[in-house]
Amino acid sequence: MTDIISTETRRFREAMASFPSGVTIVTTVDDAGQWRGFTATSFCSVSMEPPLILVCLAASAECHPAFTSAERWLVHVITDEHTELALQFATRGADKFAHPGFVANEHGLPMLDGAAVTLECSTYEIHPAGDHAILLGRVDNVRRAEGTPTLYYRSDFHPLEPVPGR
Repeated sequence: MTDIISTETRRFREAMASFPSGVTIVTTVDDAGQWRGFTATSFCSVSMEPPLILVCLAASAECHPAFTSAERWLVHVITDEHTELALQFATRGADKFAHPGFVANEHGLPMLDGAAVTLECSTYEIHPAGDHAILLGRVDNVRRAEGTPTLYYRSDFHPLEPVPGR
């Protein structure tokens, strides 16, 4: 029975890897004032009124307690220049904020300079979902930059080519 489950899990993971998605780095500050963050490809808009987004976080992630108690957090849509950073933020135990591109925003949250989009969110709701938590955030502020987002497809990063004239 274990082999069937692992085969099904592997096949499910391969199927999900065949769906191209954007890549985000999500950041906050914990109760002790330490910056926390993770990489997420499970991210989407939920509602326009009020403006809501969702991002999914593994319950086993080191930063899970920080995000489930945080009042505010940031979602950064990364560009191709941030792919190594996204891998670092996906690695357990890595020094995620060693990258010099982070600065504290007006709320003390770690903001990534050069992200294509940065969404400042306040926690709206949190829902347990299997081995993850669904973080719903109300978007309080949006920052857009000139960078072009990168895509994640079949376990690799792919630059998104901008459409001329847009």
